[in-house]
Formats: sequence, C-alpha cells, structure tokens
Amino acid sequence: QLRRQARERREYLQRRAREQQQQRQRERRESLRRALDENRLLPTELRHEALALQKELEFDFQAPGETGNSQDDEYKWAGLEPPKVMVTTSRDPSARLRLFAKELCLLLPGARRMNRGRAELGALVAACRATGVTDLLVLHETRGRPDGLTVSHLPHGPTAHFTLSGAVLRQEVGGLGGAPLAAPHLLLLRLDSTLGKRVGTILKHLFPVPRPDSRRVVTFANEDDVILVRWVTRGDTDTPPSPPWASLTPPPHRNHIYRRRGRTVELEEVGPRFQLRPYLIRLGTLDQGDAADVEWRWHPYTATAPKRRLLSAT
Repeated sequence: QLRRQARERREYLQRRAREQQQQRQRERRESLRRALDENRLLPTELRHEALALQKELEFDFQAPGETGNSQDDEYKWAGLEPPKVMVTTSRDPSARLRLFAKELCLLLPGARRMNRGRAELGALVAACRATGVTDLLVLHETRGRPDGLTVSHLPHGPTAHFTLSGAVLRQEVGGLGGAPLAAPHLLLLRLDSTLGKRVGTILKHLFPVPRPDSRRVVTFANEDDVILVRWVTRGDTDTPPSPPWASLTPPPHRNHIYRRRGRTVELEEVGPRFQLRPYLIRLGTLDQGDAADVEWRWHPYTATAPKRRLLSAT
C-alpha cells in the first residue's frame, strides 16, 4: 500500500512537471505568433529558436476542454462518481464546533462526520485514503468560535486553507424548518480570476452532480475576496425560463429558502451562516504539511494588498 501511494505520487509529480514544460513551450509559440501577426521585432529570447518554433506552429492546437494545466489533474475524473467527504474537527472540540460540523454535513450531501479523538493527521489521512474518501475537511476553533476550515483533496492534493468567520448555527437563528438533503445546483459568483477559478474548482467538487429537478441551490458569492455561502431551495412551482435566484440579493452571510408566490419571491433563511476567505493553497495533502509545494499564499503586508482583488478579475 505504501509503495503504491509513493508510485502514484511520483507519477503525478512527473506528469505535472511534463505538462508545465509543455505549457512554457506553448507560451513561447504564442509569443512568436503574436509578434508575427503584429509585424514587430521578435523577442530577444526567441530569436535563436524562431525557425524551429515557427515549424511547430503548424501543428499547434488544443483539444476542446483541455486546460493545459496539471494543477487540476486531480479533478480530471470528478463527477463520474459522487464524492465521499469526511468532516472532522481539531482535537478536543467544543460543543459549538461539534454542532457546526454536523450542520456542515447538512450543507454537503453525503458527507459524514468523524470524531477526531487522539488520531494524528498522518493516520487520519491514511484511513481516509484506505476507505476511498475523496475530500477531508478539518474545522478549527479559537475559544469555542469556529475560525478555520481546511479542505484536503485525496489522494494527492491540493489542500486549501480558509479563514472561517461569521459562523451562526441553525439553532441560534431559530424558527427554521428541516434542511433539504438533495444534491444542490451551484452558483459561483465573481470567482472569475485564475485564483478564483482554482478556489471554485476546489469547492464545487465537494458536491455531487445534482438532478435536473433538484430544488436546492448553493451559492458561493465573492465580495471583496470574502466568499459568502448562500443556501437557496426552490419552491413547489414550475421552473421559470431563467433562474430567478440568480438575481436575488439576500442579506449577506445567510442561507435562504426560495419560494415563488405568483409574481413575487419570498425568502426564508435556512442556515447556517458563515463566510470563507482563502489564505493558502498547497499542492500536497494535509499530512505533508510544510513539505508540500505552495501554489498560492496570501501576503497581507504588501503595499498593494488593500487595492488588489484576488478572486475576481475586476
């Protein structure tokens, strides 16, 4: 088992390095193509191999649906089978964190909660690999307040770390009905930058493929690099031509039930309430720790940090 995991990890790294080399070569050919189309001088670094690159341009094409990026190779076959998500907490969790883990399992269809106990991270990840778990979620807290979420995709990564804030449990909201358990449709709003698409890929593959008549909608809306999680359930009416929930503007940090009453729309909160902010993405699994390569890290102390929008293109 250990030799097979080492071999699969080695093959994944070799495949990733090969595809990165192909991506760099493709960028050089594209730079040569732009220079020829605009009738300007060739870049200095391409002048010695311009003739060889020009011959490769005749056979340069990209298959439909091919991204040319090995970072998402772990999600290549996602969707063929429902994901198996395991939710756990840090050691010695408070009662509030245990309740929040239960409600997170309601948000993720098919997710199971596991008591952490005294298990080490290495043993935890190994047990998840052996049972076919695709994603491991670990919740963290500070003085009984949930403040962190780690999403580790198995068997080889990536691992995304989020700051969790504004957590309000369903029982604290009060007056809520039962939580629907069907697989939801997903809306990723304003996650259109390269980093935003990467974070959206990590989050959306926690959910199974929904049925066309599913009445659940989960929205991950980016507002100033903070992802607001909204939970909407369609009412017992016919599906309109265009999704009406896409134009709704419910209060932030909340999940809602959506129901159509004639020409009007009524919203009822479902819960729980929370928001996410990514700060680190590693290319390995959770048990590798600092040994895994860092794909992206948030640097809040740079001079341009308040002016940047990382998750959205505008």
